[in-house]
Amino acid sequence: MSDKRKVDGNSKNEQLEKFRVDDQDKKMTTNQGLRISEDEFSLKAGERGPTLMEDFHFREKITHFDHERIPERVVHARGYSAHGEFELYESMKEYTRAKFLQEPGSKTPVFVRFSTVAGSKGSGELARDVRGFATKFYTEEGNYDLVGNNMPVFFIQDAIKFPDLIHAVKPEQHNEIPQAASAHDTFWDFVANNQETAHMIMWHMSDRAIPRSFRMMEGFGVHTFRFVNEEGKGYFVKFHWKPKLGVHSVVWDEAQKINGKNPDFHRADLYESIDNGDYPEFELGVQIIDETDENMFNFDILDPTKIWPEEDVPVRIIGKMTLNRNVDNVFAENEQVAFHPGHIVPGIDFTNDPLLQGRLFSYTDTQLIRLGGPNFHELPINRSVCPFHNNQRGGYGRQTINKGQVSYHNNSLANNTPSVSSEEEGGYVHYQEKVEGRKIRARSDSFKDHFSQAVLFWNSMSDAERDHIISAFSFELGMCKSQSVQQQAVNMFANVNLEMAQEIAANLGVTLPESGGSNITKCSPALSQENTVNLPDTRKLAVLIDDGFSDEVDKTLKGLEEKGIHIEIVSKKLGDVKGKNHRTIKANQTFATGDPVLFDAVYIAGGDNTDKDFDEKVSYFVKEAYSHFKPIGASSDGNRYLEAINIEGKAGVLSGNIPSNFVESFSEAIGLHRFWDR
Repeated sequence: MSDKRKVDGNSKNEQLEKFRVDDQDKKMTTNQGLRISEDEFSLKAGERGPTLMEDFHFREKITHFDHERIPERVVHARGYSAHGEFELYESMKEYTRAKFLQEPGSKTPVFVRFSTVAGSKGSGELARDVRGFATKFYTEEGNYDLVGNNMPVFFIQDAIKFPDLIHAVKPEQHNEIPQAASAHDTFWDFVANNQETAHMIMWHMSDRAIPRSFRMMEGFGVHTFRFVNEEGKGYFVKFHWKPKLGVHSVVWDEAQKINGKNPDFHRADLYESIDNGDYPEFELGVQIIDETDENMFNFDILDPTKIWPEEDVPVRIIGKMTLNRNVDNVFAENEQVAFHPGHIVPGIDFTNDPLLQGRLFSYTDTQLIRLGGPNFHELPINRSVCPFHNNQRGGYGRQTINKGQVSYHNNSLANNTPSVSSEEEGGYVHYQEKVEGRKIRARSDSFKDHFSQAVLFWNSMSDAERDHIISAFSFELGMCKSQSVQQQAVNMFANVNLEMAQEIAANLGVTLPESGGSNITKCSPALSQENTVNLPDTRKLAVLIDDGFSDEVDKTLKGLEEKGIHIEIVSKKLGDVKGKNHRTIKANQTFATGDPVLFDAVYIAGGDNTDKDFDEKVSYFVKEAYSHFKPIGASSDGNRYLEAINIEGKAGVLSGNIPSNFVESFSEAIGLHRFWDR
């Protein structure tokens, strides 16, 4: 019997052997065996022209990528959503005919999905990663999808490179490790050998990649789009979402621990905030460039690896989005929602950004495989609020029951209906951009500067943010096994800042680069998170309390709650904690369930009946929060812990026995978020 099994096993191996392929040192072909002459650029009408539909290589490559994984999204699998509304502050009639941007005070229903990019549906939410920020506007002219990220640039310039990027950052194919992480060889090998990634990597290594919450991160449309007004005049436009609570992050050690303590940290924060009535708010801003000014900058405004510095092109705030309703069913809404940058309305159009051009093909193709066919628009979460009429009748999942015998155009049996609409009737008319050029696989020379804005980003960081970037590089590259990859990456980023690269190299034990750097001194204050809104509103405060707490604790907690701070009572056990004069406070967290990484700040109330066990737990809790630069406060019986832990008088550490004075100063400290100068 054992011999037969061995024979069968060998036979199976022989069958499989003909399917095993080693691609190393081979020439690239299509799946049909046709040799490929170029794999870096999609086929365009001229170097800065639109991508052509006849590009069979791009279509085969992106189609294969779109269909690689079933059933979750290939990217942005781990996400969470909410409903809300967008209210317009200021009419954009001068720039666009889009109806939802005409009348100040008008409101448009929206649905927003936040997400990570690289991880699977079950991965932790505090991975170092880009965050998706996709908004569906249910307008009277049809659905408009603003599909963006929490970073304003991207890794690559041409969509034909997207499968390569994601293949590199996903778990390595030979062992499916690591999950939801860019800290491995194939990603950094891709970075070092595709230097257009430089600017995005600086964002990716910054605190932007580990946001405190979805409510405290910016959103960007990434690409350059067009506004088109009633007269047919076009304007280049970029979109920004600005969180009313400011832009804030966690530190890396904290992020890793949160993933273990609560991998649902971000979705829970969003859900609970809306459930509590603390509706997240984001203001919509636009940057607008007149078409006559297209070439006045020292970068190509169509390059998706470039920002328009806010100091050069100010962000104009035109409206506010409020998320005020949670989903009722995560699968039906969050999982089945289908976003597409090609879902637009009259007055909004595209540019020849080659990354955007590719997305216009890819997103439809993705929905076909993920949602089972061409009728994904009929799912309730994707349905437009205005009716839709066309000659499409069949396909998987068809829900509309169309009456009549006719399903074609032109026709006489139904009086040639449904009929098209003129521009005056609201029919969509593409912007008539002049396009000239040879069909060519190439990229404009104006896209070849990969480092100037990476330098701009570095120049704009505070000292603390620079330290975090160096630590992030050191960790990520330190997880790589290949010293060659480490060296290549260090050498690459010497082009951004030589001292930064040398410090990273020293941490990795590789050769320090001897040349590099840049003479660019320009900075953009808008890029630093130090220059943001600082409010205590909705911050989570852990109150460490034990039996025998003093009377002033009540007044302090009431004052902090009036400042909009959310209080969680942490003690040795759940239930009533007894204070002086028979006063009780109910503990809703224990030291086991309420870890310090899950809170924004700590208040030590203490008690006069504390034991050694309580003291040890408080000591750990406070030291951990202190190590993450968080505000710490104490009063009455709690003051002695500050002295015992030796942090009394340190930055962001406050003590006091007069509740009103303490509340004011501690609330301000909580709003400041972190104290980096400890």
